[in-house]
Amino acid sequence: MKLAIFASGFLLPFLGALSAEAADLQINGATKFIAPPPFTWTGLYLGGNVGSGIGTTETSVGVGPALSALSGMPITATAPLVSETFNGFVGGMQAGYNWQVGVFVLGVEGDLDAAGLQGNAPCAVVLNCTMKHNWFADITGRVGVVAVERTLIYLKGGVAWEGSDFTVGNSINIAGTTVAANAGGSGTQVGGLLGMGAEYAFLPNWSAKLEYNYIDFGTRSFNASIAANAAFAGTGLAPLAGAQVPTSITENEHLIKAGVNYRFW
Repeated sequence: MKLAIFASGFLLPFLGALSAEAADLQINGATKFIAPPPFTWTGLYLGGNVGSGIGTTETSVGVGPALSALSGMPITATAPLVSETFNGFVGGMQAGYNWQVGVFVLGVEGDLDAAGLQGNAPCAVVLNCTMKHNWFADITGRVGVVAVERTLIYLKGGVAWEGSDFTVGNSINIAGTTVAANAGGSGTQVGGLLGMGAEYAFLPNWSAKLEYNYIDFGTRSFNASIAANAAFAGTGLAPLAGAQVPTSITENEHLIKAGVNYRFW
């Protein structure tokens, strides 16, 4: 009995010390909990986008070569051909990098999209003009501000490229014979892009954006070669076949795109 009392008297202070140390460890563990780092826009990202576009083209042609071919005399003249509206879809991918300093975010971004922007309209009374855009790309700088937590409002600007095809022509049935002639050209045009948008980080590595782009491609010029079928030779317009027609196209367009980005950080 005395041994039990002695043992309990010896062990109780020891157990109390262990209990106090355990409590201290729990408190220290709680105070040493490390909070996750604050959200930042800094880092590399890759994503995709879809959207639609609308724009206008103003086309004029140098009719001098055609008139010269018909008259046999050198003639210089230019005439407006058509003003038309085009629209359609765009979709592709984007990649970029952001640097966040305080509430400000600076970045650089590149886009590469397939396009189905197309328009056609009557031109020169008896002809039909068609403009089709197949793809576009851009490299832009971005500057933005974190308006509220995880929401970025930004402006962007840079250079844009677009691949397009232009055709003008018609086919007419004369006394059972189809007479056809057309001219066209294709190429890449370069312009300036200005845009604005908003992006929200809905998960630590994922964000969604909605943006508007205005692109001014200015005026580009090329030679459209007139091609005609065999029946065309019997109309008295045969000298026009193969003539090079100087063509100028002035264009601007508006794009609205929604996209999703994955951020590597």
